[in-house]
Amino acid sequence: MTDPHGFLKVPRRPVPARPVEERLGDWNEVYAGQARLPLVSEQAGRCMDCGIPFCHSGCPLGNLIPEWNAYAAKDDWWAAAERLHATNNFPEFTGRLCPAPCEDACVLTINADPVTIKNVEQAIADEIWARGYASPRPPERLSGKTVAVIGSGPAGLAAAQQLTRIGHTVAVYERADRIGGLLRYGIPAFKMEKQHLNRRIEQMRSEGTKFRTGVDVGSDLDAFELTRRHDAVVVAVGARGQRELPVPGRELHGICQAMDYLTFANRVREGDYVSSPVTAEGKHVVIIGGGDTGSDCLGTALRQGATSVVQLDINPEPGEARRDTEPWPTYPKVYRISHAHEEGREREGTDPRIFSSATLRLEGDRHGHVRGIRLAEVEPEDRRPRPDTEHVISADLVLLALGFYGPERGTGLMKQLALTLDDRGNFARHADFAAETTERARSAERTVRTGAEGVFIAGDAGRGQSLVVWAIAEGRSAAAAADRYLSGSTELPAPVAPRDRPLVA
Repeated sequence: MTDPHGFLKVPRRPVPARPVEERLGDWNEVYAGQARLPLVSEQAGRCMDCGIPFCHSGCPLGNLIPEWNAYAAKDDWWAAAERLHATNNFPEFTGRLCPAPCEDACVLTINADPVTIKNVEQAIADEIWARGYASPRPPERLSGKTVAVIGSGPAGLAAAQQLTRIGHTVAVYERADRIGGLLRYGIPAFKMEKQHLNRRIEQMRSEGTKFRTGVDVGSDLDAFELTRRHDAVVVAVGARGQRELPVPGRELHGICQAMDYLTFANRVREGDYVSSPVTAEGKHVVIIGGGDTGSDCLGTALRQGATSVVQLDINPEPGEARRDTEPWPTYPKVYRISHAHEEGREREGTDPRIFSSATLRLEGDRHGHVRGIRLAEVEPEDRRPRPDTEHVISADLVLLALGFYGPERGTGLMKQLALTLDDRGNFARHADFAAETTERARSAERTVRTGAEGVFIAGDAGRGQSLVVWAIAEGRSAAAAADRYLSGSTELPAPVAPRDRPLVA
């Protein structure tokens, strides 16, 4: 273990981000070039090595956090890498993108500041690659079974890597022109530079995973035919159905879905465009939606040179501390500042978010272009507009970051695989993933099977919009279920079941 008094002697000190002015001048990660190891090793030493590490409960992957904290504190990066990879295929993704519910579940959080778990994870992940600890792990022998994975986001990639390493021949089908799903085109480079994704894909290629880009299964390729050509199919197409804003003026020009806007910006970084077809440069930008996607749009618009940026959130402004209704170790709704919010606040002098605000209508000029948004304050209980609070703010570009309602409906994929929707609008799953007990193991062959034999659902397509850690956990669990279906038993871990949910009060 680490120093048993470390948490008493050492205060929490996260790795500092680059100065705002510097990072707004480029698209590099906010931590790029920052020294980590001495600081991270000291912070890892704050881990209490709890008898019951609740950080495990906060993470669906079941990351062995106290173990790799102890190794990081002693600068044993090989052992830390082994412990981190034991539960997580892609720690370089989660260390950058996950909001770290594990930190809110840290036992220290009861009456002090938690361990900087996310910083430690990212540091270990980077050392894995810097020290050559991420060499390919091809299977010792092939099973003779083939698996198709539809979708190349974190769930699909995790399932593919697990199944490849166990000996199955895996092909990943992606409708976009590059592998990665939202990791490629939805996540801005300042949150995760694409080199991290590219080198992991190359590792998977070296292990034997095949990738097929530009193939829209259900349209370009019949999905049912895919089941005839493979022994199992994993559907990991994500929750790409974007929510709309049904208010007057939606038809005006200058209104764009957030994911389309982010995709254009990422394609500029990939070299597909000289400049984005939808840019914030010189414009008054309003982002409707207070979540992570809206924050990503905020950071992107600032880097593109927006004149002003406002982010609207219909929810009331959270407090600084946990409420009694959200006790430790749950993930509380508290006031949080993303790096993009920090950038907006430093540039504008105030938080760019407007809370408790609803859009009543979008107003345009005589040419049919949006020029303003009519807002109203809302009641926190039922979100009804408050009387006499209407006002108009300027807007030349409106970005809709309202989240996703689930997988896209009515597609050829759904019809050809006879997929149905559950009561939450996601692809229905009728049994738990493969698990340890005999009873659940016997039911595993029925797992996620709907109208086609050997079809499994993984990630946001079955869970709904969620975090990257849940996507990877689902991919690992789907791989275990598929391997059990193909082989009769499995040694692959299944960290979550379809009905598992985040730790909430």
